[in-house]
Amino acid sequence: MASNDSTASGVLVVGLGRFGSALADNLDAMDVEVLAVERDPALVERWSKRIPVVEADAADPRALEQLGAKDFSAAVVGVGTSLEASVLITGNLVDIGMPEIWAKAISDEHARILRRIGAHHIVLPESDAGVRVAHSVGGRMLDYIEIDEGFTIVKMSPPKETHNFTLRELNLREKYGIQVIGVMSPGEDFEYGSKETVIHADDLLVIGGDGDLVERFAQRP
Repeated sequence: MASNDSTASGVLVVGLGRFGSALADNLDAMDVEVLAVERDPALVERWSKRIPVVEADAADPRALEQLGAKDFSAAVVGVGTSLEASVLITGNLVDIGMPEIWAKAISDEHARILRRIGAHHIVLPESDAGVRVAHSVGGRMLDYIEIDEGFTIVKMSPPKETHNFTLRELNLREKYGIQVIGVMSPGEDFEYGSKETVIHADDLLVIGGDGDLVERFAQRP
């Protein structure tokens, strides 16, 4: 049963390995309410001066209950090397009705299991990094993020055909099936794309759309 508590807030991060610690540290730096859960006393001691952390084994449902896990609006399972622990922790979070569960997986098989037991989002750090680098190396794309199956956001330099034209004149959505979300000009703040936005050669475009269509547009000279 999912939690209906509208007052739930904050992010619970389970596991302070490289992935979990970087995530928790960045969330804390962004002033997001975060609580880390780690069973290794050495890691707890290492991080206790930087982020809120408790020593507990989240594979034990009683531990989650004692630390008030159900009061959080989202949880990230950063435990990846132990498949059993990852599955147990994710299952425990599903059982308490955690509204949003992000779980780290180390393989496609691991990811399938986590999805089956109820994880809402799967993170494959090495695979995702590989995909992003593959799309960026030697091409026009500077960053590539697959938000969901069928929708991708890309930061890229603009093709020559777009230089010094407005988005109204270019009509990229009709011609190429992509949407310009925003434009980043050197020394200027991010600007959301409007029909009157002019694209310059030294701008960066943030575009979104179907992954295949985005890739085709990014390959234009």
